[in-house]
Amino acid sequence: MTLTIAAESPLTPDAAALIEGSEAALREVYSEDECFTFTAAELAAPGITFLVARTAGGTPAGCVALCECDGYGEVKRLYVTPQGRGRGTARALMADLEARASALGLPSVKLETGEKLAAAVALYSDLGYTVRGPFGAYEEHPASLFMEKPLRSSD
Repeated sequence: MTLTIAAESPLTPDAAALIEGSEAALREVYSEDECFTFTAAELAAPGITFLVARTAGGTPAGCVALCECDGYGEVKRLYVTPQGRGRGTARALMADLEARASALGLPSVKLETGEKLAAAVALYSDLGYTVRGPFGAYEEHPASLFMEKPLRSSD
């Protein structure tokens, strides 16, 4: 499947559908107090880049957001539609996110996920992310798994 990935507003109808899909997928395995997600409005804040992967026909296949934090980037809302799964969509989104983080001079990318999201954890591990402790405003939580990947400097 040919994909294009571009920064888009998280406030569009296509983005809303992706964010709703992400939320629904999380709610299948986690309770509300176990989810630490951003709303579309929060994803529209300065310092956040919302990326959308689209098929050659323009259909949204997935999304991810890069949050520029103090000294690192954070992954939020990685989601691939059922039709986009198994086609490299998540890998392509993460590669684009990491390239953008590197271009911003961020030394690493961090994320919070959960062990119940086995496919996501396997993907992140395969991409070079390793388990670490909580970061930023996160606290230790039984549903949370924290991961990080150092980025190569472009110097």
